[in-house]
Amino acid sequence: MTEVVSNAPPLPTARTSPFDPPEPLKELRQQCPISHMTFPDGHVGRLITNHAAARAVLADSRFSSRQELLRSPISLPVPEPRVPADPGNFIRMDPPEQTRYRRLLMSQFTARRLKQLEPRIAEIVDGRLDAMAGSGTRADLLQVFALPIPSQVICELLGVPYADREQFQRDVATLLNMTSTVEAIVAAHRSADRFVEELVLDKRAQPAGDLLSSLAALPELTVQELKSMAFLLFSAGYETTANMLALGTYALLTEQDQLAALKADPALVDGAVEELLRYLTIIHIGPVRTALEDVEIDGVTIHKGESVTLSLSAANRDPAKFEEPDRFDIKRSASGHLAFGHGAHQCLGAQLARMEMRIAYTRLFQRFPNLRLAVPADEVEVAADMTIYGVHRLPVRWD
Repeated sequence: MTEVVSNAPPLPTARTSPFDPPEPLKELRQQCPISHMTFPDGHVGRLITNHAAARAVLADSRFSSRQELLRSPISLPVPEPRVPADPGNFIRMDPPEQTRYRRLLMSQFTARRLKQLEPRIAEIVDGRLDAMAGSGTRADLLQVFALPIPSQVICELLGVPYADREQFQRDVATLLNMTSTVEAIVAAHRSADRFVEELVLDKRAQPAGDLLSSLAALPELTVQELKSMAFLLFSAGYETTANMLALGTYALLTEQDQLAALKADPALVDGAVEELLRYLTIIHIGPVRTALEDVEIDGVTIHKGESVTLSLSAANRDPAKFEEPDRFDIKRSASGHLAFGHGAHQCLGAQLARMEMRIAYTRLFQRFPNLRLAVPADEVEVAADMTIYGVHRLPVRWD
């Protein structure tokens, strides 16, 4: 029988620093890394804050990602439905259903395929830098650089006209904002659904040489499956990378010694990307898994039916895994971080995101070596109200 626990706290979300996880997560990791937590619906589950246990849960098939079993760790205006996920929404499924969809996409994200994309990504980055240079000496880096680069990359990969992206991106921003009204969320869902439906129907009628056309050509996939997959690929393909580019630049501009090291030796960029992924961990709410049976993790029994929130931001600051984890150091080995998850649901686009970040950071600081914040560092507006962490704006200037 599951033990009854009273007064278990909710997930800590309030930050005192733009780059550090909420301080209570650090305290929990030190005192009780697998602690009880109360979900907004009243369910008492678990919160995991250390690296080893988080990695173990992500790799364990006894913990489910199925939508009908999940609970949100935060209050949302519209609670996620506890019903099976729509066909094609494979991030809310378990193997073997999830595996079938994932395999259809894996060939598009191989190292060889991504290497072929590298020159085009460099062209896109240079185009954005040219636009910045021609616009004056001040800009919002999120809007002129960080968001357009992954947006254009994923549009070209999927075969989405770049000019058609704006309404979809506004809809996704509404869906990711934890303060959106019910009415706004319902309208955004409808609008985004219309967009992806028209997109996949066009691909079936007039296929081209893009990823969505190749999926649309598969007779075993229904329109609903294609819609779900298109939504996931398009939204995930730009939103996380855009936030990493902006938030990562913010971090580098406030850590001048680290930025100086990167400028002096551009070969450090690979390590810088991994360290930024670890240090910032923009997936700051969840993920969540639910135990399908009683499972013992680090001597703690997680009972069947208990939902488990994994704090990846806390796990990536675990001193048992990373020495001096609260120090930003682009020369450290950040190997093994969980910013892209782990196990069956590890991010398919991880290597694409790494490539975009590596090219973008390198070229940005080569082109604008004296890039700096245009406002005091503590006046940058962080996106704590979004389920993907980042900044709402990043005002910068250059000479």
